[in-house]
Amino acid sequence: MQTFTKSAIALGAVVMLASGCTTTERTVGGALIGGAGGAVVGDAVGGTGGAVVGGLAGGTAGALVGRNSGRRY
Repeated sequence: MQTFTKSAIALGAVVMLASGCTTTERTVGGALIGGAGGAVVGDAVGGTGGAVVGGLAGGTAGALVGRNSGRRY
């Protein structure tokens, strides 16, 4: 995948996460961004097995961050 394409996908994912109105939308957006990012990095470092582990870890972390973003205490 070319650098421009990766950057465009990442920027679109950030916009999607930032524009989520409800907690569910932010959680799903965070999980998608984290999962995709983790899979790309995991694949680059450890091949297919790394992509699976990176996708799961990134998706979980992204869901937690997305769920709690914008929350005021």
